[in-house]
Amino acid sequence: MHNSSCDQQGLTVWLTGLSGSGKTAIAKLVAQELCDRQLKVERLDGDIVRQSLTRDLGFSKSDRDLNIERVTFVAKLLTRNGVAVICSFISPYRERRAKSRAEIGESGDFIEVYVECPLDVCAERGVKGLYAKAFRGEIADFTGVSDPYEPPEAPAVVCHTAEETVEESAAKVIAYLECSGYIPART
Repeated sequence: MHNSSCDQQGLTVWLTGLSGSGKTAIAKLVAQELCDRQLKVERLDGDIVRQSLTRDLGFSKSDRDLNIERVTFVAKLLTRNGVAVICSFISPYRERRAKSRAEIGESGDFIEVYVECPLDVCAERGVKGLYAKAFRGEIADFTGVSDPYEPPEAPAVVCHTAEETVEESAAKVIAYLECSGYIPART
């Protein structure tokens, strides 16, 4: 990692986990910390992307895969151009995440972060009421309820958000990036 932001090494930090696990909250703190260190950062978030880039897609397996395929393309371009990309997507399927890792890996490093949180805790946090609807059968193909979530088998970082604060989880990600040489340690 170079100290100058103009020749910054591109990388993608990919946060995956159930809806309500804390992906977006962690991503915001990590992105802010990297910005504070004068690094070029872009944050790609599931809810935001679905309002623009992928608003034409539903939630079937094929649409979810296409959603992540499009996001991967954007992350790869940004990574190739020296940007630290912070992605927060449920991205429930291991095979699609592996494809994303391989595609982004052509341009820079892919760091998988598993935002682990028990289903019941995610449901309690569910401010949108989606889990309640899914439990009642009103939402088909809801990840973790009526559609599978396949946890990462070897993530670089695991955040246990039922036991950690958002700040502690974000600090784990930052510490990993520092220890691995992706970003300079604070002096």
